[in-house]
Amino acid sequence: MQKRNKMDITSYHQKYFRPSCLKVLNLRFNSWEFYSLFSEKTHDQIKLPPELTRTPEDTLLNYFSVLREAENMGGRSCGTVGQARTPFPIAYNFLSKEYQNKLSYDEYFNSFAGIGHTSLIKLFRVPDGKKGIKFFYEVETIEGFKGKRAEYFGYSYGFIQLIHEKEGFRISDLSKFEEDFLCAPYHGWDHDGEAVVEVKYGSWCKLIQQMYPTVITGYFKNIYFHGTDGADYCFIFVTLTNGTDVEIAQYRKVSNDMWIQVNMKPEEECLTEKRVLIPGSRLEGEINS
Repeated sequence: MQKRNKMDITSYHQKYFRPSCLKVLNLRFNSWEFYSLFSEKTHDQIKLPPELTRTPEDTLLNYFSVLREAENMGGRSCGTVGQARTPFPIAYNFLSKEYQNKLSYDEYFNSFAGIGHTSLIKLFRVPDGKKGIKFFYEVETIEGFKGKRAEYFGYSYGFIQLIHEKEGFRISDLSKFEEDFLCAPYHGWDHDGEAVVEVKYGSWCKLIQQMYPTVITGYFKNIYFHGTDGADYCFIFVTLTNGTDVEIAQYRKVSNDMWIQVNMKPEEECLTEKRVLIPGSRLEGEINS
């Protein structure tokens, strides 16, 4: 394995250890008047104004704006934080009826344990092979638990599905994955988009004939290659605050035809047995060399 020089170490620290400086997106409902409309109501007594859910984008921006100053940290010595617990029953009503049947209000509320403030820093619609409404999001949270005097920043990301109900667009599913800031700089090729493509579609699937230059626009990465099957491929990644690249879409094009979204699963289609990659192994050495 090739050793990294001082410049490489510096770039690793810049990429993986620094928190986000992106602008906050969930800045609606900055006054107490909005929350006062619901402050005396339980989650099953709340009816959202229809203008909050007219479009998928409105639904999500308003949902995260409601949650911005929601607090479930078990009490802080400095007194009330933000809008305290008031936002949670409001936010719960942005979920679809079916989703609420799967996730009770108490379960929903407890999923925010330790969180005192939420900033939405990434939100964009992503292609959905099932023709549904799907978004990617990333949030920056201020967290702290009872018994700890200090708060700290946490970062999470995931995907959100929406459907249209009679009252407007509602969240029908939401995934959440916490980001780590130690594994990426010390271990693993699977945090880097180019390495992911080279390993999975090159080493595993033997599909790469020629890699093309990566196109980076903001926090998006488009990684292209020409395949041994004669087709061109494009993999779209988004870079998280911790520097990790997350795949959000795959496309394939034959000759001069249009790009068609695909869903290849190299772990299932190209590996005949389960592999465990460990630091210093031959395959990892190939990627880092």
